[in-house]
Amino acid sequence: MVQTFEHGGGVRSVAVPIPDNPLGHTLVYVVDTDRGPVLVDTGWDDPGSWDTLAEGLRACGTTAGEVHGVVITHHHPDHHGLSGRVREASGAWVAMHAADTAVVRRTRQAPPERWFTYMSAKLAAAGAPEEHLAPLRAPGVPRTLPGLSPALPDREIVPGELLDLPGRRLRAIWTPGHTPGHVCLHLEEEHPARLTGNGRLFSGDHLLPRITPHIGLYEDPDDTTVTDPLGDYLDSLERIGRLAPAEVLPAHQHAFTDAAGRVRELLDHHEERLAGLLALLAEPLTPWQLAERMEWNRPWAQIPYGSRNIAVSEAESHLRRLVKQGRAEPVTGSEPVAYLAV
Repeated sequence: MVQTFEHGGGVRSVAVPIPDNPLGHTLVYVVDTDRGPVLVDTGWDDPGSWDTLAEGLRACGTTAGEVHGVVITHHHPDHHGLSGRVREASGAWVAMHAADTAVVRRTRQAPPERWFTYMSAKLAAAGAPEEHLAPLRAPGVPRTLPGLSPALPDREIVPGELLDLPGRRLRAIWTPGHTPGHVCLHLEEEHPARLTGNGRLFSGDHLLPRITPHIGLYEDPDDTTVTDPLGDYLDSLERIGRLAPAEVLPAHQHAFTDAAGRVRELLDHHEERLAGLLALLAEPLTPWQLAERMEWNRPWAQIPYGSRNIAVSEAESHLRRLVKQGRAEPVTGSEPVAYLAV
């Protein structure tokens, strides 16, 4: 059964399933404009997900063919996956921040084998054991990953500017961290239920009511810049806290109020986690060893192969924050590089 939700003020949402994922679904928002509906995100590129989106749009009183535009909060396949199909059905424009458009362009141009080679090298440098690296290096193994042919956006979301939604005021706020080009979208209109606060916020994955978004590394094989995605995320959180929207409309779970309170919880969570990692770094640890010892939602032995790659990336993003703060440093001469609390 297709789930749709009425949020008032010409905003509805459709729960589009994510196959075989504990998140369950992506909330695709349908925003009425004077030129027709505009979608915030589109959901996973899967036949069943497309059918759900199409049926959900009909339940919202429109169709995929009537969509005027698509605004993408970030490039991940559970958000951007169906954008190309919506554009094919309607001729809609697709807008994304330039930093994530660059990721999409890179993904479309690079052969899958290059990504597996890159992943193998990154994991080896992080201290991954040979048994974890072997599947990435094995000849003849099918090289497939989700989202390797995403739609190339045709419009740029410029931070601080109003988007082209006739009859609406939707302003882009750049919130890097989860991805380099993640944006939140501030609907600068009075809340339909007159809740106290500054309009409503489509928060993508940046601010969620009960879970913490993944903060890993920005993967670009051609760029050697040492990024600080966790630092970017924490700065972006504070920016959203100061905005104080009356209600947050996230891409997963459910709408909620008290954005500032949720921001404080997340800031405290990451500071506690950094403090916990410093305690672990009383002895030299590689990023892989640190990930093995970090607290996850299940024991390390039960974490699936692909999720371990994500966990190591998150461990590295926290290490970079600690190094930038001067609270940890790499051990000279260690190979692979190990880190130690200062």
